[in-house]
Amino acid sequence: MHGPANSPDPNIASKRLLIVREARDHFVRHGYAAAKVEPIAREAGVSTATLYALFRGKAELFTAVIDDAADEFARQMAQVRAVEGDARAALTSFADAYATFMSDPFVRSIFRLVMAERPRFQPLALRFFEKGRAEVGRTLIGLIVRLSKSGELGPVEHPSWAAGHLMGMIEHPVFFVPLVTGDEVRVRRTNAEVVAEAVETFLARYGR
Repeated sequence: MHGPANSPDPNIASKRLLIVREARDHFVRHGYAAAKVEPIAREAGVSTATLYALFRGKAELFTAVIDDAADEFARQMAQVRAVEGDARAALTSFADAYATFMSDPFVRSIFRLVMAERPRFQPLALRFFEKGRAEVGRTLIGLIVRLSKSGELGPVEHPSWAAGHLMGMIEHPVFFVPLVTGDEVRVRRTNAEVVAEAVETFLARYGR
């Protein structure tokens, strides 16, 4: 990252965050190509010179925006924890929190932005996708291993595959359908109905 961006000065850190959050709104609304640095600086309350002192250009600013969003998502997903209890209660607790996160319109807007700019920022896009899924996957894999060892689930040969099955049953209706249709097509089932069906299907496959 460019020198001043790493400065411990709280004023610089505050200005940098203001710029990043304002830029995020501009990139989401206009896309990378159409977003302009000057309006971003103006609406963040800094001069264009200050923005360029913190970021070498629009590409570096875009990278900072996506990395900041990834960090924010990771913090949110780190809070996705399962309650203690039997398999159905624990899996439902996790699935409810995951469905709530994945159905957030803001989350979809960031994913759309990353997808649209992936050809231009491929390493950044891959880092973004892998970071978020790894954070949630780690939590769910740990839960599946615990439930399997306690006898709540049957033997699970590949916990990561099992985690992917449950997450996929949630992601498709609450995230991917509205993502690819621009929110014009929404699944008629509620999140609670999606979660209940996903957990029942999961338990039918992996439960005792």
